[in-house]
Amino acid sequence: MTVVAIATRAGKAPSPLADGPARPARRGLFVRPGMRSTGLVVALALLGALCLASMAFGSKPMPLATVLDALTHYDPTVNDHLIVHSLRVPRTFIGLMVGVSLGLAGAVMQGVARNPLADPGILGVNAGAALMVVIGIRVFDLASLLGYVWFAFAGAAVAAVVVYALGSLGREGPTPVKLALAGAAVTALLGSITSAILLLDVATLDQFRFWSVGSLAGRGGGVVRQLAPFVAVGAVLALASGRLLNALSLGDDVARSLGQHVGRARLFLALSVVVLCGAATAAAGPIGFVGLTIPHVARAITGPDYRWVLPYSMVLAPILLLGADIIGRVVARPGELQVGIVTAVLGAPFFVLLVRRRKLAEI
Repeated sequence: MTVVAIATRAGKAPSPLADGPARPARRGLFVRPGMRSTGLVVALALLGALCLASMAFGSKPMPLATVLDALTHYDPTVNDHLIVHSLRVPRTFIGLMVGVSLGLAGAVMQGVARNPLADPGILGVNAGAALMVVIGIRVFDLASLLGYVWFAFAGAAVAAVVVYALGSLGREGPTPVKLALAGAAVTALLGSITSAILLLDVATLDQFRFWSVGSLAGRGGGVVRQLAPFVAVGAVLALASGRLLNALSLGDDVARSLGQHVGRARLFLALSVVVLCGAATAAAGPIGFVGLTIPHVARAITGPDYRWVLPYSMVLAPILLLGADIIGRVVARPGELQVGIVTAVLGAPFFVLLVRRRKLAEI
């Protein structure tokens, strides 16, 4: 007997947003498993092409043959090879890791919060990371990205724990509404403290604003090595949570009837979000619209099954992020627009279009 059938017989609505009469689930563009697999392979191929383009485009454009030669026959005495290895390869890997993290974290957040407008910031991750970076700059005179990483990661983790603890108060435990309200309250509080510190210290503001806009520039191999284990662990946790999210999306009562421990499931899912969001925010700063928009695109393609939504989100998010980074480097050459600005410009109208066409309140 399928999960949906059990939910229907129990009189529960398949909708995760409210109780009410059952309605048919929306089907994606690819409804057959074989077609979904083919679509995922095509997306992976596009991602590979964008990785090569990310190494070729910049303030100094390079032919694709030069990039491939630098990757396969590296010669440190050749200036173009040195640029590819020391600057563009780490930048591309950072884009991949941040994209994977934001895509998976956004999909998990929308599933666990049962809210189509949820994004990684709902747990106060961005606000906690920003506050700790400001404290690191103001108190410990941090001036490098390697220093920002650990402060941002610690702030993201502490903020998420506080939000989850506040959302767990009461008899019902950590319900989606309580988690959302706790996240909004903690974000407002931490944002106010951050603003107060920045207003009182112009030097800290000058340093912080370059990180807070969201960028992939200037991230070296050291940042990649530090964050790769966290991204790998978070991705494994998120990809393993497909069945949990499918059960939770039917409502807490149905999930319990299927043998799920709802509190433990939400804690497990929150842990994956903290790890992924903390790593992404630490590496590139707060980048908006990726974690919010990409899960809806994946859901439009695959349907509501999180066993497919999660892999698609993991691939589509770095496609958006690397594409936005390439656009930012091309349109403002020899300078560049930070990727956080480009994703906002691209993501906002696209998300409005999705809202109008897909009726996102019904996921």
